[in-house]
Amino acid sequence: MDRNSKNKNDSSDENLFDMMKTTYWEIYGVKRFPYRGKRKFTPLLSQSLDGGMVISNDVFGLTISQFERMYKACLERRRSKEQWILNLRYPDKSSKEYLEYLENCTDCNKGNMDRNSRSINKSNFSDENLFEMKKTTYWEIYDVKRFPYRGKRKFTPLLSQSIDGGMVISNDVFGLTISQFERMYKACLERRKTKEQWIINLRYPDKSSKEYLEYLENCTDCNKDHLPWIDPREHHLYEHLVNIVGSEIDIRKRHRLFIIIDMIFNSSGLGGYTQIFSGSLAEGLDLPGSDMDVMYVSKSAKIIQKEKNILIPVNGVYVMETDIDHPGFARLRQVATSKGKSLPEKCERCPTGSCTGKRRYLLTSKFLTVHMQENTCIHGPCISDIDQTIDRAFCIRSKYLPHNAMPWSSRHGRQWPPSFVIDRIVKYGCLLVPVGPKISSDDDSLWRISFSVAERLLVHSFNFTQLLCYGLLKLTLKRIINTNDKVNDLLCSYFLKTEEIDIDTFQLSKIYHCFFLCLDKLISWVNTCYCPNYFIPEQNMFLGKIDQSNNKILLCVLQSIQCGGIDGLIHNLFPLENEHHRLISTKREFSFIPLDFLLYRTTTLLMMNTIPKDILIYYKTLSCIYSLLKSESSTFIIDSCKLYKYYISQFIVQLLPSPITIGNTIYIRKCYHRHLQNGTKTDSVSGWLLYASFYYVIGQFNDTLKITDYVLGRWSPYMLLIDFDSNDTWTINYKYNVHSFMTVNERMTLATAQHVHYVQHSQLIPEELQLEVEHSAMNILPNVMSYCLRFLCYHHLGDIPNKRQALRDLDITVKDNVIISNDAVSHALTLLGVCFEISGDKDMAYQCYEEALQCDSFVCPSAEARKLKLLKI
Repeated sequence: MDRNSKNKNDSSDENLFDMMKTTYWEIYGVKRFPYRGKRKFTPLLSQSLDGGMVISNDVFGLTISQFERMYKACLERRRSKEQWILNLRYPDKSSKEYLEYLENCTDCNKGNMDRNSRSINKSNFSDENLFEMKKTTYWEIYDVKRFPYRGKRKFTPLLSQSIDGGMVISNDVFGLTISQFERMYKACLERRKTKEQWIINLRYPDKSSKEYLEYLENCTDCNKDHLPWIDPREHHLYEHLVNIVGSEIDIRKRHRLFIIIDMIFNSSGLGGYTQIFSGSLAEGLDLPGSDMDVMYVSKSAKIIQKEKNILIPVNGVYVMETDIDHPGFARLRQVATSKGKSLPEKCERCPTGSCTGKRRYLLTSKFLTVHMQENTCIHGPCISDIDQTIDRAFCIRSKYLPHNAMPWSSRHGRQWPPSFVIDRIVKYGCLLVPVGPKISSDDDSLWRISFSVAERLLVHSFNFTQLLCYGLLKLTLKRIINTNDKVNDLLCSYFLKTEEIDIDTFQLSKIYHCFFLCLDKLISWVNTCYCPNYFIPEQNMFLGKIDQSNNKILLCVLQSIQCGGIDGLIHNLFPLENEHHRLISTKREFSFIPLDFLLYRTTTLLMMNTIPKDILIYYKTLSCIYSLLKSESSTFIIDSCKLYKYYISQFIVQLLPSPITIGNTIYIRKCYHRHLQNGTKTDSVSGWLLYASFYYVIGQFNDTLKITDYVLGRWSPYMLLIDFDSNDTWTINYKYNVHSFMTVNERMTLATAQHVHYVQHSQLIPEELQLEVEHSAMNILPNVMSYCLRFLCYHHLGDIPNKRQALRDLDITVKDNVIISNDAVSHALTLLGVCFEISGDKDMAYQCYEEALQCDSFVCPSAEARKLKLLKI
């Protein structure tokens, strides 16, 4: 829908849902009244055309279910005192007022009611003072004020908050009878329920915001299991999807998690790049096999629309020129040389149309070469590690959308995407990634125009049904389409937008119908071999992949999914779950575990590897985390921020001035203890071993031994190693050691462990092991480090028997360790060799160094130096 267009008819429909307008104030003289609690919008009470009452906007911040429950309770209490109210209002039953009441009353036919119902229980008069209308104690208690009404009414209405936080309406409202009030309320409620999604979109246009996450966490009626499912198979499909994709609050937590990770990284003040998470995980879908996609936007390059806008040509400024033959690609033409000399737009030495001009354009191959590092490989436009767990795409930002994408911002839609999202996309612009079109791989001057940031914003604006439908499409691609070798890799998880369909169509009870509409659209594209880019329709996304030679086979696969219906889809997507359908409810009880694992994964892979080991950068990052802790309201996000704070404390404490420096101040010692105490909360053991190392460095060996005893008592090889590829045994043990009522930090300190991480030039490393951190960081398993510290302590204390026992324990632990950590084996063997060398066993030390050098995946940098040093002796 055009973002500037408004549905004029909605404004005349009793203004029930257009909450930003307050025309009823002037029409009916209904005024706002203050409320001390927390509420998103001021409630509106107004008279409808038929003389009834309309309540719009949230009253006291109530959900629909809460409002309905409170109203019914109030109505029952009022009915029980109906005769008492009549006696109070009409003490003279022969008066003309009472006769007028009887003539106008619509519910005064008592039928077979008991005559004796007029008897009043006097003891109920003090029941919360709801009906003793001559008293107005609620004015003072709840600060609820009278408001004028131009019509005819016997008593001023009271709106107040009850003890349980609900809403109480006492006295006649606009002179309504109980039946009229009930009828008007139910009609209003039904109209509001039909527009519930529209209201939520109006109140929370940004679904990834902390406000919307707070709304979901506090909402009492967001459990979708009570929905009126027309087809039980739809409900079955919904349950399976929620078990894999997650509930809405799980998805929104993932959205928010990656947003704050970007905020924390970008707050570190790194001048070169801005980090942006993209891909399925950033979109909130943690599906099996999902990898991490991170985009690093270069700050050194600037893209402009017109060369005329530059007064002084400088190097690093480019003009984006979209390619006519390849609409989704562009060239970046240099404006000036490295010396600042301006370059002409056209080459004067070559005939018109014959100059390729590559010397004037930024080449993708050159850009990728600059960012290549050791142990990395090219993966499309990304630079990946050897295991391809993280795809890093280095790119350049254009603050302007290309001219062929500008019509998208004014294209007609159906309530989606909202104007708020469109404005943010236009304001951000696009990215250019260093990869050319598939059919023209030789031209490395072409850059692909990427809308990754725009796509993430669009997915964040999805409602829950759209998110589940999007996840269902991805699962269908992975579990059905790509299992066919003939069509494998023909389709990617193309971004199917839903602006062709009204947003009201996307309802949970119609989840399969929504999937069917998307599948039907995909079939039509495959049939014509043309998939239009959402932002640039002239670009065919199928180009170079799907054509007339292979589309027939793919059509057969897609049509078979279509013909199989909902039963075939469920059977093919969830074969194992279908056999154990009763376990679905059990899985929901542990729905917090995938969120925990995602948090651990992002922490170990990104927080430990992306932020440079610099103490000033760490303190800038801590400042951002403290700000987030004050502003965020979600318990999960707050726990995540605390975890990042604890990790950074482990790094800071190793970069402080040496604890044994002469003249070391009390302030430095306090900093050590504060950060060390924070570091003990990352998991059950690694932070404590850093504390033990601190006491070893300052010469308090007995304290070190006490801590290592404590660590070995808590350590178990079956604990979840959060910086290691988890297996089923660890996952099961974690599941039975934690529960959802615990915080994330409590679960980590109880049931997880990780390698002890010593940064390069760490101040906490024992003097005997300083060579191991001279050129790089060191990761070591907790049990190995514990026995190593015990050996060194007994060596300094002169306790020979315990020293020998600690060395035997260390030897057994290193060579027969249950956990085989490829990155830590070489370090462990080197540490064992150092201990043998200290004990005087040169032969065993040499053998350990030799074995450390023979490790396949990783070799300790100091092993060779120690071996050569041993030979010289």
